[in-house]
Amino acid sequence: MGFRTAVIGLVALASLAGCGGYMASGPNGGNGAGGYGGGGGGGGGGGPIGSVTVGNNGTTAFISAHNGSSNPAVDTVAIGGTVTWTWTSTQGIAHSVQSLGSPAFASSAIMSGDGQTYSVTFATPGTYQYDCAVHGTRMSGTVVVR
Repeated sequence: MGFRTAVIGLVALASLAGCGGYMASGPNGGNGAGGYGGGGGGGGGGGPIGSVTVGNNGTTAFISAHNGSSNPAVDTVAIGGTVTWTWTSTQGIAHSVQSLGSPAFASSAIMSGDGQTYSVTFATPGTYQYDCAVHGTRMSGTVVVR
């Protein structure tokens, strides 16, 4: 019985280790309201790392394709990794990716229309905060570069 419990524990630990385990704090206080929940990824997703949906089905949201987190969308990429935001089913609502604070990255233009993309390659480690210039903190995200 002890061996079986140890194996189950190791399998659970290994699966959590692959998820990044980052827990953001910010406008939502890291309380799980955005669905990111640290370690478990908040459900959904499973898509490529560094892929963020902008305004899915007319919503005011950034949604991580990798882990399903939203408002804030939380993504962790390696140094030299690229994050691509894709405007999807925006229903004509304009959005942007606006870097906040320091460290910073170049912000996008305000765009509307499905299929628009904006990409940033992150060369320097740090925690990068962003929101939408149109919707402010109602639509936010974090990129952790390690």
